[in-house]
Amino acid sequence: MTGSAEPLRVLVCVPEGLRRQFFPDPGHLLALGEVRLLDDHRELAGALPGTEVLVTGWGTPPLDAGLLDQAPTLRLVAHTGASVKPFVTGALWARGIQVTQAGAGMARSVAEVAMAFTLALLHQVHRFDHALRGGSPWAAAERAPRRHEILGCPIGVIGASRTGRAYIELARALGADVRVTDPFLEDAVGLDELLAKSRIVAVHAPALPETRHLLGSRELALMPDGAGLVNTARSWLVDEAALLAELRTGRLDAALDVFDEEPLPDDHPFRALPNVLLTPHQAAGTAECRRRQGDIVIAEIERLVAGLPLEHAVTAAMLHHIG
Repeated sequence: MTGSAEPLRVLVCVPEGLRRQFFPDPGHLLALGEVRLLDDHRELAGALPGTEVLVTGWGTPPLDAGLLDQAPTLRLVAHTGASVKPFVTGALWARGIQVTQAGAGMARSVAEVAMAFTLALLHQVHRFDHALRGGSPWAAAERAPRRHEILGCPIGVIGASRTGRAYIELARALGADVRVTDPFLEDAVGLDELLAKSRIVAVHAPALPETRHLLGSRELALMPDGAGLVNTARSWLVDEAALLAELRTGRLDAALDVFDEEPLPDDHPFRALPNVLLTPHQAAGTAECRRRQGDIVIAEIERLVAGLPLEHAVTAAMLHHIG
């Protein structure tokens, strides 16, 4: 309730398939008030009138002044994902509309995939799998670069984000020697030093103007022969052409969940390289992660109703520092 006899009017603009993952218990969602469900973002403008809370998903159109004119009663935009940059505008805050997001729910899942990638690269699982599935004779499939354990392994982490911190915790729990580069950490190491001394480099930085192609030809060349790159963050952070050039030499290995073009084209060279492990941008796709995201959104709406501060609020001032 909104403090009066009227139920809170909530519009959930998330396609049905994802909506069921975020909110597997429909009763929890419907208990928020008068809840309307919308599958198609293209119909958003017509559904906005009367809405007090808008729950968004990926593909939401920019919430500009024209669209917000259709929602004079809107109080909160609650995003089921992490980055709100594709659709938030200054018009939201100018009208006193609050914004929140559920990125915190994704950290553990993405960190676990990054760790799975790390272990696969260290043990050359991707090369063995590629060889056997590609029809290589057993003796040929056995031949792989030297393998390593994670115990004592020098791992470099770029970015102490929520996911970065979750990955660091996992890596240290398994005995890795972890170093971190992050402009906001006092004990961080320099990027060049981290690249030169790490067997695995895991990317967890936000996508900001200053992090565009943070890893280019010069930086990738600093990585030791046989090192591996793990990217479950954003392709924005790595010069894909430079990475492809390095990978084609066989000097480095990589495990990637994100790409410049998605879906990844069928004929993309990454697909044919034996030293590359690929997943289709699904690091945050676990059942537990999706439910956590939905739970965060519901909890934020409940805090709004109770007159409490949001726990995951996004302000205009924060936009420059989040991916």
